[in-house]
Amino acid sequence: MTDRLHLADDSLLRFEATVERVLDDRVVLDRTAFYATGGGQPHDTGTLRVAEGDNGEPISEDPVWRVVDVEKKDTVYHTLDGDAPIPATGTRVVGEVDAERRRNHSRYHTAQHLLSALLLSEFDAPTTGNQLYDDHAHLDAAYDRFEADDLDRIARRLNELVEEARPVTSYTMDRETAEATLDTERTRLDLLPDSITELRIVEIGGRDPDDDPYDQTACAGTHVGDTAEIGEVVVTGRETKGADEERVRFVLADHLEE
Repeated sequence: MTDRLHLADDSLLRFEATVERVLDDRVVLDRTAFYATGGGQPHDTGTLRVAEGDNGEPISEDPVWRVVDVEKKDTVYHTLDGDAPIPATGTRVVGEVDAERRRNHSRYHTAQHLLSALLLSEFDAPTTGNQLYDDHAHLDAAYDRFEADDLDRIARRLNELVEEARPVTSYTMDRETAEATLDTERTRLDLLPDSITELRIVEIGGRDPDDDPYDQTACAGTHVGDTAEIGEVVVTGRETKGADEERVRFVLADHLEE
């Protein structure tokens, strides 16, 4: 099973690994910092190249492969594109994650956690689904209808939380302890398969260090270090997605200017 390095350090963008398996245009690595599509977050992209030789000198004719897709099934599969033959099993490689794409996904994912916590706390509207991209996102919530005044209130409160620079941290916890001690409505543990017995909890802290966390959610996605890194969030609209379900769309302000 591939060691997913981003679970311990989601700021990691460069790493070394060994090719364990080759399947046509895909490779399995013993370790990776590339995020695989899941949890509403798209996969990372980036590059793989052959690592330096044992004496520290670069390998001659250094090929570069573009990582164009990352998928998690029984393990993590990296789909490669490039002119050179796919690196063979046992090859030492260096992976580099596209920094801008990763950062955008991390900002949107943390904004989604804030929005989910806000809607649950202030509207009793639990999140039922979400999807983020590198330039916009949306969240579905169990709620009758958000009016224009509601959206204004949501946007105002969301940006207050962003400006407070609340710390964002992650840690592991066994499922039994999580179910016994955490708010399962917030952590959404019921959405996880029973086979998952160890959880990664992403926590957004309180306004002050002694305050209770604002949010604690079981999540394998990537996130920023504190909410201020998200930047201004613009709520761009809503739509009905079925009986008692609303979709809220949002975008980071700096993406509106592009």
